[in-house]
Amino acid sequence: MENVYWILWVILGAVLIVAEVFTAGFVLLWFGIGALAAALAGIVGINNLGIQFIIFALVSIGLTAASRTIFVNYFSREKSGGSLRTGMDSLPGRIGTVVSSSRGAMQEGAVKVFGSTWTAFPAEGESALEAGERVQVESIQGSSIYVRRIDEGAGADWRAKELAEDATSEG
Repeated sequence: MENVYWILWVILGAVLIVAEVFTAGFVLLWFGIGALAAALAGIVGINNLGIQFIIFALVSIGLTAASRTIFVNYFSREKSGGSLRTGMDSLPGRIGTVVSSSRGAMQEGAVKVFGSTWTAFPAEGESALEAGERVQVESIQGSSIYVRRIDEGAGADWRAKELAEDATSEG
């Protein structure tokens, strides 16, 4: 009877891998691979269900932990406390273009960063924003960003430079 455990592991692995297609968590795949590793152990002659389960658990947990580390390193440029920076948290340091000049007592303007337009204010010590200027996001307060002008001597093709930096950091 113990010789058929590997068949059950293969079925479990296939079910988990197929179920991964219908979920967004990207975790079931690793448990499916773990089940297939346990099935392989059964095929090569390890017929003890406890040992097969330990193989399943170790492979699944190991792949889950490794994939999280890889995804954090791949998808975040800056690591702050080991967490992945997304949404507004990823804005500081990004470059944008002023699309609406400053107006009013607060010198409120609008800056486009990565296709989204944000309410923007000049950072402390900066003068009013003018449409067309390139700026760098310095900080976020609420749903507004504070920006500082970029030195025009930094190079005319700043996007190509940023893409080249991305390519070297990935490889």
